[in-house]
Amino acid sequence: MERIKCIISYDGTAFSGYQIQPNGRTVQEEVEKALTKMHKGKLIRVVSSGRTDAGVHARGQVLHFNTDLIIPCSNWKKAINALLPEDVRVLRVENASQDFHARYDARQKEYRYFVLHSEDKDVFQRNYSWNQTGNVDLKAIQAACKHLVGEHDFTSFCSTKTDLKGEKIRTIYHASCHKEDEMLVFVFRGSGFLYNMVRILVGTLLEIGRGKRDPDDMKNIIEAKDREAAGETAPPQGLFLWEVVYD
Repeated sequence: MERIKCIISYDGTAFSGYQIQPNGRTVQEEVEKALTKMHKGKLIRVVSSGRTDAGVHARGQVLHFNTDLIIPCSNWKKAINALLPEDVRVLRVENASQDFHARYDARQKEYRYFVLHSEDKDVFQRNYSWNQTGNVDLKAIQAACKHLVGEHDFTSFCSTKTDLKGEKIRTIYHASCHKEDEMLVFVFRGSGFLYNMVRILVGTLLEIGRGKRDPDDMKNIIEAKDREAAGETAPPQGLFLWEVVYD
């Protein structure tokens, strides 16, 4: 039995999220459907580095699965892509050790969130960014980002709808925001992220950028450990799972 590691990308627009659910099209369902066809009807389950919500995209989601087929990695990529819909692509396939686990072995994840800072909406960006107008102080956002780096209890940035029962302590290694033409690009790298954490961070940072809060307020929001202390939840379409890092 071989263990295969796959790096995939997907456009989350038409998906109800990554994980299989009773009603709604999902990324996991499409990948498993393709693999099951390759295995002549034998159900093949895949394990991912984590879930993404409806409308959220991925540039570097990582999966693993077990197989009794002996196929070169380059052929795996071609074969799976031939059976996948156009909004999911396999980027790379590797042989993995039997103890590799896409979720539990992940050491860092990088998410990026895109905000189109423009008075005019762009119809070609509506599924891949959040359109915002008005003045935004980028330096204030950057100053607030510095308070996020390190190990903190991020309860204030976790949706109350989470099913997580344990502690909400996470480590953020990098948090920043820069501008590329009219696009504000938020970058977060961390040991892991809570449910809706990046989207709540972006919503809060934009409130700071608009002068509704002070950059130093970020410290108080973290210490509050209360979802009510943070800002709004940014919509899903601007969020991308960018990369998953392993040892």
